[in-house]
Amino acid sequence: MSLHRYLVALGSNQRHPRHGAPSAILWAALDEVGRRNCTIDAISPTIRSRPIGPSQRVYCNGAAVISTDLEPRALLDELQTVEALFGRRRQGQRWRSRTLDLDIVLWSGGCWGDGHLTIPHPEFRSRDFVLGPTAHIAGGWRDPITGLTLRQLNHRLAKGLTRPPPPPR
Repeated sequence: MSLHRYLVALGSNQRHPRHGAPSAILWAALDEVGRRNCTIDAISPTIRSRPIGPSQRVYCNGAAVISTDLEPRALLDELQTVEALFGRRRQGQRWRSRTLDLDIVLWSGGCWGDGHLTIPHPEFRSRDFVLGPTAHIAGGWRDPITGLTLRQLNHRLAKGLTRPPPPPR
């Protein structure tokens, strides 16, 4: 088995009865991920961001670099199990308020797609609440589609220079 590295985006905008505020939920979730055959290599500072869609609650966002021997689909299953432990339910309206959201953004293996998971995350290049934290801890990591580093993508987004990526080859 080989070791894979992943960049995972974290988000929360609801209190949890046991863990409290969204920022505390993110830390507790990383502790739980670390118990699941994953090593947490780096954690970004958290930021506050406005929600996308109908939710009115402000989000707490961050990112982590994770090492594991899990393949992408197996890691997604583990992350969704952690989300469920924190009260996440996957029915109903998209972008609604949630206690925990864990998204695989990038993978050291490049691109992945299987109908349930797409890596790189299709929307990450246009989301400052993802690019800011990820550029902080993995600024030199390259997007396998555009070839740009996270630091470059974050700068382009901040300056309004973002363009859609070219189609996959």
